[in-house]
Amino acid sequence: MEFPIRRISFLFYEGMTALDAIGPYEVLSRLPEVIVQRVSLKKGPVRCCTGLTLMAEHSLADISHTDVLLIPGAGNATALREFPEILTWIKKIHEGSLWTTSVCTGSLILGAAGVLSGVKATTHWAVMNRLEQWGAIPTQKRFVEDGKIITAAGVSAGIDMAFYLAGKLTDETVAQSLQLGLEYDPEPPFNSGSPDKAPQVIVQALRERLKNKFEPE
Repeated sequence: MEFPIRRISFLFYEGMTALDAIGPYEVLSRLPEVIVQRVSLKKGPVRCCTGLTLMAEHSLADISHTDVLLIPGAGNATALREFPEILTWIKKIHEGSLWTTSVCTGSLILGAAGVLSGVKATTHWAVMNRLEQWGAIPTQKRFVEDGKIITAAGVSAGIDMAFYLAGKLTDETVAQSLQLGLEYDPEPPFNSGSPDKAPQVIVQALRERLKNKFEPE
């Protein structure tokens, strides 16, 4: 089966969480007939929050349209309000996209860009309440689809969202084949991947730690 050529753009920025982008990248870059674009404020190396460096081959000025836009989150829950040119670019790209997506706190960036008003959305559980300040409707799910916007919860949820999006861009057979090829069959050693499942003493301790990291905006 033939599929139309799709352009998929990943926004990179300093301090981003690598897996927010790399997880979905491993899935979506393997789709047939896709052109993957890595874009940042200025093209060149981008340092992630853990010190890993990724490369953006395009600047914002290079990209005026894309079919799929993916915004990763950051360890400090940034909304990138200190970079209005990035927010303006996101809003413009969103107007012409087929799908606009985010992972983890990337939804806060979408909110700051003005595209989440009245939209059901999710984010990392520790900052779920911040979605309301952008007019979004906080929704606690692994990923949330509302119109052409798909937001994923914390970090690893981006992989789940990517497989779902893969099925939308092609079909379920292609998406399932990718899942099998990547052997995505999670079997975590601990049942503590969400605040509803983890022991409350751990949840509270981590919430206090993140309170200092995810400073209020």
